[in-house]
Amino acid sequence: MKLLRAMREPLKYVQGKGALLKFEEEMGYMGKRWLFVCSNSGYKACHDQIEKSFSDADSYRRYEVFGGISSKGEIAKMQKIVEEDNIDAVVAVGGGSAVDTAKATAYYTGRHVVIIPTVAATDAPCTGLSVIYNDDGSFDKYLFYPTNPDAVMVDSQVIADAPVKFLVAGMGDALGTYFEGRASIRTESPSLEGTGITRAGMALAKLCYQTLRDYGSQAIAACENHVVTPALDAIIEANVYLSGVGADNVNCAAAHSFYNGLTALGGHSAPHGCCVAFGTLVQLTLEGATKEEFYDVQGFCREVGLPTTLAELGVMTDEQIRVIAENACVEGETIHNLAGDVTPDELYAAIVATNALGWKGEK
Repeated sequence: MKLLRAMREPLKYVQGKGALLKFEEEMGYMGKRWLFVCSNSGYKACHDQIEKSFSDADSYRRYEVFGGISSKGEIAKMQKIVEEDNIDAVVAVGGGSAVDTAKATAYYTGRHVVIIPTVAATDAPCTGLSVIYNDDGSFDKYLFYPTNPDAVMVDSQVIADAPVKFLVAGMGDALGTYFEGRASIRTESPSLEGTGITRAGMALAKLCYQTLRDYGSQAIAACENHVVTPALDAIIEANVYLSGVGADNVNCAAAHSFYNGLTALGGHSAPHGCCVAFGTLVQLTLEGATKEEFYDVQGFCREVGLPTTLAELGVMTDEQIRVIAENACVEGETIHNLAGDVTPDELYAAIVATNALGWKGEK
């Protein structure tokens, strides 16, 4: 029996310049007692505007700067605060780790959760899962939730004021959404949430890619100058919403498996999205994409500053490529969503060829 097709997404998505000044107006229906789980930079960037939104509202707000990673100990600490302070809603203010901590805290305590991303570096805000770590920083598990967040609120000015490298990395993460989804639906693979893939999910994934192509370089110029333009708003929506909801409702394939394989090297500093961008080029090589399609995507990467060679990811030796290929093809990896499956030797060859094409610089 085939899987039932389904769609998952946040119940509410709000985006725009000055959005945080409307926080209480947009989210106040969730309750009167709030816990804000903040990164250091998130607290500095958002606290004053959130407080202004409440004005004279009769509500309780507690801001906690969390420990830096979504660890079991950190989540337990936030759970205790929720119970002791009788919190109605948990709000993430920051990057991916703050998001994952708040999601898990709300899930374990049965509270509402709102996500306020302070960078557009990944699509984590809209997804229905968290990455959980042990207290020593080692990986523990992926925690999947029965629903996606209650709400996501993105203040475009906060994103414009963040370093442009985060926006570029987010475009790299978003770049894989369409191509990985296309590969997954060809093989009738389940979505990231374990359901059948819908046409609506694929339509969002395709729109994500089109938006990146249409507005990427213009958005970078706006972010570099800390101003909000229609192009920047379009890319924020692509990075956060279209990529997040798209990926949740399609699936990953070789691009994200390449990233997972790269992490096996240990100590690499390349952002997740930059690795996914190069992994997308590797996937196109594996699929036998036409010269026109490959160079079209490679050209976009060059246009916005995403890597097209392994050296840009800090991968320098043949042995490192072998390690990536072996670990990207282990059982359970999403690379197996590709038609015909992929062996470590085939992936090794595709990585080497993609890197060579990156150095060649052919248009």
